[in-house]
Amino acid sequence: MGLQFQLPKNVQLDSTKAHAALDVLLSQEGAGSEFTGWLEQPTNYDQDELTRILALSKQVQNHSDVLVCIGIGGSYLGTKAILDALLPTFAKGDTKVLFLGQTLSSSYTKQVLDYLRDKDFSVNVISKSGTTTEPAVAYRLVRKLMREKYSKEEIKKRTFITTDKEKGALKGLATEEGFETFVVPDEIGGRYSFLTAVGFFPLAVAGIDVHALIEGAKKGQELYQKKDSDAVQYAAMRNALYEEGKKIELFVCYEPNLIMIGEWFKQLFGESEGKGGKGIFPASVQFTTDLHSMGQMIQDGERTLFETVLWVNEPEFDIRVPKEEENTDDLAYLEGTSLHTINEKASTGVKRAHEEGGVPNAIITLDRIDAENIGQLLYFYMYSCGISAYMLGVNPFDQPGVEAYKKSMFQELGKPGYEG
Repeated sequence: MGLQFQLPKNVQLDSTKAHAALDVLLSQEGAGSEFTGWLEQPTNYDQDELTRILALSKQVQNHSDVLVCIGIGGSYLGTKAILDALLPTFAKGDTKVLFLGQTLSSSYTKQVLDYLRDKDFSVNVISKSGTTTEPAVAYRLVRKLMREKYSKEEIKKRTFITTDKEKGALKGLATEEGFETFVVPDEIGGRYSFLTAVGFFPLAVAGIDVHALIEGAKKGQELYQKKDSDAVQYAAMRNALYEEGKKIELFVCYEPNLIMIGEWFKQLFGESEGKGGKGIFPASVQFTTDLHSMGQMIQDGERTLFETVLWVNEPEFDIRVPKEEENTDDLAYLEGTSLHTINEKASTGVKRAHEEGGVPNAIITLDRIDAENIGQLLYFYMYSCGISAYMLGVNPFDQPGVEAYKKSMFQELGKPGYEG
């Protein structure tokens, strides 16, 4: 069954507006249309490049304990979300994928570099330009460490660059040093890029079934261009609730390994819709954990939010509450009950309480957490985001506001050309 979407109670959808926005997206003639290559990516990806990626990933697995992925934003979040969703939390034995360049924290960066000193590692630098501050600083530090550990020939074998196909600082460096390169397609923006080399290479190194991920997205590509699809309904729901004054969307999951899906969701909708004084603010929580910190605000705070719950029907593992002679913890009524059943009952009760408190609840249901379902889920969100942004009247594929903070930051750092 894959993915299913359930609307909240009593939401009136503007189907005409939603269908018009879908037509704009499918025509690839709307604002930002030059960045809609992801629409056909599940059936139009570079198969020759993927074959090369899979072969090179095997080489990395053979000679490296760790692959360091250096990137930020869309060059980081999608891959991290998929890895966290699909790999065991305490995985051992396989090549570990670590991330650097997604933060300027000196403490975190130092810890990663120290961890790498006694490991055999490779590096995958992911940046369209090669000059984005956070990954550029991180790569300079990693290059220094590699020169201390490895010969020039060994560094060449262990360095992989994912960047523009023709230009940019990283492309020039890769050509000069003879590094293997993969392409960030011109027609696909970072937050829509999980089905490109940006995601494929580190995911393959980690042992993820990339072909199954593609198959899930391919299923979404077939389904979501229909006017009655779940993706269209979700986009229409978001805009209907926005018009009713619901300005915050809470991504809710009940599985800790899906938390990073929420972080990716926040970039996807935040960068795509937050323009011109418009946009639903994307936030995320993990239940039941965050009910003990955010539950009060959700239940009784300002009525400006709605929830979209991501629920998984079949957990990978399940356990039951054991029987004890003494009922000191008052759990006798749950003895023999599976933990997943308790989690499910909790989710049903939370949904009812929040709805009664004025918080609409939509539900996205997955059969299980596997590569195919995650591929369909991410594609569902991207498709819905494009439709939702067009309904809002903004370009889903640019991020002009990002330049404001960069300019101010460069002024503080004294970057040439940004004085004053």
